[in-house]
Amino acid sequence: PARTAALSPPLPALSVAVRRPGGTLPALSMTTDVKNRAKLAVKANSDREQARREGGMLGALYKFTRPHTIRGTILASCACVTRVTLMSIRTQSFIEWSLLKTAALGLAALLCGNAYIVGINQIFDVEIDRVNKPFLPVASGAMSPSLAWGLVAATGVGGLGLVYCFFPPLIRKLYTLGMLLGTIYTVPPFRWKNNALLAMANIAMVRGLLLNVGLHHASSHALGLPVTWPPQVIFISMFMTVFAIVIAICKDMPDTKGDIEYNVQTVPATIGVDKTAQLATLTLFTNYMVGISFGIWAKGLNSLLMIGAHGALALWLLSFSSRLKSDSVPSIKLFYRNIWKLFYTEYLIFPFL
Repeated sequence: PARTAALSPPLPALSVAVRRPGGTLPALSMTTDVKNRAKLAVKANSDREQARREGGMLGALYKFTRPHTIRGTILASCACVTRVTLMSIRTQSFIEWSLLKTAALGLAALLCGNAYIVGINQIFDVEIDRVNKPFLPVASGAMSPSLAWGLVAATGVGGLGLVYCFFPPLIRKLYTLGMLLGTIYTVPPFRWKNNALLAMANIAMVRGLLLNVGLHHASSHALGLPVTWPPQVIFISMFMTVFAIVIAICKDMPDTKGDIEYNVQTVPATIGVDKTAQLATLTLFTNYMVGISFGIWAKGLNSLLMIGAHGALALWLLSFSSRLKSDSVPSIKLFYRNIWKLFYTEYLIFPFL
């Protein structure tokens, strides 16, 4: 007669009867889901240990600021200031060097705001990050929660202090709104990041509209120029708002396992990585086609650059998106890095549009 056995390990297991010649012998194996969870836990622990060993405190501080977002902020600031400076030369025939001081203070305030937003996100997402991003300093244990809170407080107060001391009322209001949106994105009970639509609206508003409108207004004010809205500024504000929506949905593509586990309703966790990539590619490609249309029809723009640059970037987008392997985390991360490279490139060409 066949014999059966059962065990009750700490993790769920599946009992499987294996038929062999001469009878049936019991065999026990963990479910595929449990095996995958165990592998993820081992990998996360390994990543955390590696993160603690690498770079020391300076490395932890560097990772805490999320450097890819810092690069985007610096490029946006430099591009907008350069654009306004080039506009002023056409009317004044000289450079107002006092702008450099204002630009430096503005950049410092923006970097403080950037660090505050990404820092508070790491504090409140520490459990999810231990699954999705175990290399981050708070999740890995390379940075203590108390130090993280200290940095968030310092950058939040420092950024607001700079803006309220050196910039006009409209910039103060825009900056404060950006900080508020960055807070409610992460902090309970609001936690807009748990809702895909609210998360997209939040990021689009901060990195798309507020950043570009605020930079243009602040730069114009610093130079004593009337605040006008040339086609270049209108275009970059619209283009980067759409781009920020794409970043908002793509940033969670490598994180679906942790997001599903913690019930964070991101777009990739809801519709899958493949469909998310297709949606992002279609949206960005359409954005580039609008840029080409601006180059053809809008007056006052560098038509050759608008058409040529956006056409080339659209082709590169189609090229790297076609190579995405949705079951490969390195491939997904490469796709997301390339999205950011497109973002950086737009600001590099913006002053010359």
